[in-house]
Amino acid sequence: MSTADRRLLGRLEARIRRSNNSSMLLLLPLLAFELVFFVVPVLYLLRISLYEQSESGAYTEGTWTLSSYVEILTSGYVHELMLFTFKFAVVTTVVTVAAAIVYAYAIWRSQGLVRTALLFGVVLPLLTTLVVRLYAWVVLLAPDGTINDFLLATSIVSDPATLMNNTFGVVVGQTYIAFPYAVLAIFSVLSAMDWEIVEAARDLGASRPRSVLEVVIPQMVPGIVVATVITFAWAVGAYAAPSLLGSAGETTFAMHVDHLMLTQFNWPAASALALIILALVLASVVLLFAVLDRWGGDVDYA
Repeated sequence: MSTADRRLLGRLEARIRRSNNSSMLLLLPLLAFELVFFVVPVLYLLRISLYEQSESGAYTEGTWTLSSYVEILTSGYVHELMLFTFKFAVVTTVVTVAAAIVYAYAIWRSQGLVRTALLFGVVLPLLTTLVVRLYAWVVLLAPDGTINDFLLATSIVSDPATLMNNTFGVVVGQTYIAFPYAVLAIFSVLSAMDWEIVEAARDLGASRPRSVLEVVIPQMVPGIVVATVITFAWAVGAYAAPSLLGSAGETTFAMHVDHLMLTQFNWPAASALALIILALVLASVVLLFAVLDRWGGDVDYA
């Protein structure tokens, strides 16, 4: 290698190093945001969970104990909450993602005014507050609500159906909350897909259902993964839907944290339970990605 070549190679290496340094600088605002709004609050929560509970206040400062974790992990009531919350989260995730796949596909295949109407229909709920949206479901699902009025008027049922204050009502409410986010996650992937690939499959003899199952659905996988993670995380931490549309039998983690903190004033136990929830959600997401990496094929989920 000549001297000129070595100098050129040196300049290229220096330019690459400067480019990498610039890329790292762009990450600094994100790292600062995560540090201030995620890491610091979690550490503060961790410290509170290690305090002893005080009879005169939220906790006794300066104390260190694991009693809150022991109390939670050995509590049969908390175990029941865990079982119900994860069963509820799985059912809600399956229902929401399945409905979102159909809706996102309909948006992708529609055109003009129909496509605008479908997109508006999924974005509109995001422009209103969560409580208002759920109270609308109370009006619909109540014993004297709109749906029961219709069922009674058409003689489909002879008595009002129980559509709320049970698991059905909670699943409906939580599905309604997460549905727009799941649809947008899947549609963002579909919108980048070339329809000519599907047409090529049909030209080669694939039926319409088979072309959807073997061409469209695999292309959706990254969006489905994101929708699954979002819906599952929302469902595990659900509070509003179980509070408004459920009963005492539909108590979730978040509702019990609220009870510990605001009713029993037991901040260490509430903080410990919140951290356990966070750890379980993160472990579930990691497990989901591990399963998909193992059996999901060569798909980039980044």
